[in-house]
Amino acid sequence: MVKLIKSEGIAHHSYFIGASGRAIVVDPRRDVEVYLDLSESHELDITHIFETHRNEDYVIGSVELAHATGAGIFHGANLDFAYGSPVKDGDKFQFGNIELEVLETPGHTFESISLVLRDLNVSEDPQMAFTGDVIFAGATGRIDFYGVDRRPEIAGLLYDSLFNKILPLGDQTVLCPAHGAGSICGADIREQDYTTVGYEKKTNPKLQISREEFIQLKVAEELYTPPYFQEMELQNQNGAPILGRLPHLKAVHPKILKNMMKKELQILDIRKPTSFAGGHINGSLNIWKEGVPAFAGWFLNYQDPIVAVDDNQGINEVIQALVRLGFDNIHGYLAGGFPSWYLHAEHIDALNLWSVHQLKEKVGGEFFLLDVRKLEDRKEGYIEGSYHIYVGELPDRMKEIPQNVPVVVYCDSGYKSTTACSYLKQCGYTDLTSVLGSMTAWLKAGYPVVNG
Repeated sequence: MVKLIKSEGIAHHSYFIGASGRAIVVDPRRDVEVYLDLSESHELDITHIFETHRNEDYVIGSVELAHATGAGIFHGANLDFAYGSPVKDGDKFQFGNIELEVLETPGHTFESISLVLRDLNVSEDPQMAFTGDVIFAGATGRIDFYGVDRRPEIAGLLYDSLFNKILPLGDQTVLCPAHGAGSICGADIREQDYTTVGYEKKTNPKLQISREEFIQLKVAEELYTPPYFQEMELQNQNGAPILGRLPHLKAVHPKILKNMMKKELQILDIRKPTSFAGGHINGSLNIWKEGVPAFAGWFLNYQDPIVAVDDNQGINEVIQALVRLGFDNIHGYLAGGFPSWYLHAEHIDALNLWSVHQLKEKVGGEFFLLDVRKLEDRKEGYIEGSYHIYVGELPDRMKEIPQNVPVVVYCDSGYKSTTACSYLKQCGYTDLTSVLGSMTAWLKAGYPVVNG
């Protein structure tokens, strides 16, 4: 039995394997209840935990799960982890008729490993391979974590891992990557949970080129690196603090929140853009609920307490997302949601909104038009006169945004543009406008774009 467990938002995939009364977990997330529930329902003991590599985009749950089960942790030997046991190329683990073989597959990271599963009752040929971030459906792992100068070297290692270790497993081998579509750990990952060696050989463009071409292509890849990756690397090499369970958040009364705001505090408003624009707490950061896993790591810090604000829904999902990103400084949530704030007669801020029709009428006017979409989206077309800064890079590029003129922000649909506006407000900008519908509505209206 192999069960895929998805963590939405970061598009993380972990795997639960059951065999002969025991269970193996590959790349677990930090909130480990799902694995414990599976082991109980299938009457299996979790005995082995494998990490395909030191993850960068989330806190891995190996230490947490081992604490709950007593399972051993195993990871690649080419990094000095503070926990667990190293494994090397060719090491094999037997679970009845199921065999797991370790392949060293460096390239994404030096210590990356893949796990080859065989059902020896059926065949000695590989049946599945858990490949971590080495290969995805339609894509290959990023190679930029060791600096610009080492990219050619790392890209060469990745190519060799793919062509000397993964592809020789045979066309029949099902590939089980650590991420799906939408992950920041790979470019252009297909909307496909599983793939096979044979299918990738036929359809993955990065497997159709020479080693030299592959290296050139990988070196030239432009991928975003959120600042929280550094924190994830530290926690995943040294072992994250044990939670025991998801934290219990305090319900913070509006008067208490107002008093907390006199000190360093992070107010995270998880409502949708229109709700936030209509009224919000001064200084709050707006990241809509579903966007928290992808964008919290760009803007929140790991020191100051975090208080969430919503309309009395979605708090538990946000707690999960923040915990997976290592934010143990979650303090609580506004009791009664945002309505309790204005019902207690506290001060309310608002954000200006434009439709795309209003923007069209005023294009070329006295304002700074800011495009906060991903670079690859801008290359497909942008509004004339706009300036591009990806939303996540705003904290490092504030000097490029003038403060003496109004700033109008657009993105794909109006969600990231409102996040950007809320951050700019925190930084002292006052004349801000978010464009509802943004580029999606602009194109629907038939308005012109400049080709990137």
